[in-house]
Amino acid sequence: MIAANDLKTAISDNVRQALTEDVGSGDITASLIPAASTARAHVITREPMVLAGRPWVDALFAELDSRVHLHWQASEGQHLPAGATLLELAGPARSLLTGERPALNFLQTLSGTATRVASYVALLEGTHTRLLDTRKTLPGLRLAQKYAVGIGGGQNHRLGLYDAFLIKENHIMAAGSIAAAVAQARAIAPGKPVEVEVENLEELQTAMAAGADIIMLDNFDTATLKVAVGINAGSAKLEASGGISRANLREIAETGVDYVSLGTLTKDLAAIDLSMRFLG
Repeated sequence: MIAANDLKTAISDNVRQALTEDVGSGDITASLIPAASTARAHVITREPMVLAGRPWVDALFAELDSRVHLHWQASEGQHLPAGATLLELAGPARSLLTGERPALNFLQTLSGTATRVASYVALLEGTHTRLLDTRKTLPGLRLAQKYAVGIGGGQNHRLGLYDAFLIKENHIMAAGSIAAAVAQARAIAPGKPVEVEVENLEELQTAMAAGADIIMLDNFDTATLKVAVGINAGSAKLEASGGISRANLREIAETGVDYVSLGTLTKDLAAIDLSMRFLG
C-alpha cells in the first residue's frame, strides 16, 4: 500500500518535473494571448474510460497558477462513456493553455492504466483471485501508476526493491539454495514479506518448507497450477505469473491461485484519448 506522505511527495515531484520539461524558460506561444485574457474550457473523453489522475491535475494547476479554478464533473474511479466531460476549468487563458498538455498527459496515462486494470479485474469476477501489478512501470511514474492500478480495482505488488523480498533464480544461485535465501531474508528484515519464484513443483515444495509467505509460480501451465494449489493447501499465498493474457486469465484464476501478476497493466498501457477545448 502506498503511504499517504509518499504519494503526496510523488505527486509534487511529478508535477514539478512535468512543468520543468514542458514550460522551460516560458511558454512563448501562450504569450501571444493578452495577459489579462480569461477563458473557460472543458476536458472530454473520446472513448470509454475509468478516471484516474485528479490529484495530479489539481496539483499541477495549483503550482502553475492558483487563479485557475477546476470544477470536476466526474469522480476518481468513475467509469465514463465516450463523449463525457471530465473537467471544467476557468481562469487566465495563458495558464489554461500552458497547463493543457501536462495535465492531459497525467490524465491520459493514469486513466489508461486504471481502465486497462479494470478490464482485467472484470474477467476475475466471481473468483477469489486478485490482480497484481509489477515493477514494469514508466520511468518516474512508479507510484503514480501503482496508484492508478488501485483506482482500477487491482492491487499493488511490492512498490520497489525496499518493501518486500522477491527471491528469484539468480538470488537463489547466489545464496546457495531457496532455504538459505529465505533464512537470510528473515534475518535481514524481520517482518518484511518474503516471496520466492519457483519454476517447478519440486521448487514449490522447497519454498513451502522454507516458510515463504508467497510463492510465485513462473510460467506454470493450467494443469500444473491446479496440482500446485493442491500441494500447497493454503500453506503460502500462490501467485501465477508469466504467459498470462486476457484469453487465459479466467482459466488461470479458476485453478485457485491467490494472485495473478501482469506487467502489461503498466508497461503496455494505451493512453486515453482526451481533448481540452475552450468554450465560447
